[in-house]
Amino acid sequence: MAHHKSSKKRIRQDEKKRDRNRFYKKTTRTAIKTLRELEDKADAEKFLPKVISMIDKLAKKKTWHQNKAANLKSELMHFVNRMA
Repeated sequence: MAHHKSSKKRIRQDEKKRDRNRFYKKTTRTAIKTLRELEDKADAEKFLPKVISMIDKLAKKKTWHQNKAANLKSELMHFVNRMA
């Protein structure tokens, strides 16, 4: 149990940050899944920039590693380009 005022505040801040990160990560994962389930290339091309933006935001905040973000973006772009 924390005794100092500053450590109690840090615990509160960490809880908020954890909840926020979980929300953004889950939302992004759902968007990626939705993109992969699309079958129409036009819809996928419209939706791709939104997903890439979400991935970039997570990488910028260091919630996801930059290499993971780059690999995901590359994979998703390749997926959309291969669509019939």
